[in-house]
Amino acid sequence: MIVIVLTAAPPKIRGHLTRWLFEISPGVYVGKVSARVRELIWEQILDNIRDGRAVMVYSANNEQGLEFKTYGQEWSPVDFEGLELIMRPHNQGESSGKSQGASRRKGWSNASRYRRFGR
Repeated sequence: MIVIVLTAAPPKIRGHLTRWLFEISPGVYVGKVSARVRELIWEQILDNIRDGRAVMVYSANNEQGLEFKTYGQEWSPVDFEGLELIMRPHNQGESSGKSQGASRRKGWSNASRYRRFGR
């Protein structure tokens, strides 16, 4: 089984993929093809994607049961002790759940100070 997700792809690629796969949602293609056809489809995507992004997930005989390829993504696949994981880029300017202008105070929290000094 194979799943391909395209973002900002030219119509040429989308039309080509409909020859081999079902388009179940805009930019999402699913089907069952041989490994050779899968690799040829991926080459066609890389040759014609331009500024778009592509992710291909397919069945494999490994512990996860799948493998994937990406193109044009900020997130990148990383091998972690035999498991293929996705590494997200860390943006220094982002703070978790807070606005961009808010700065974090350094040091111990007020609750930990109270506990520490028995107040």
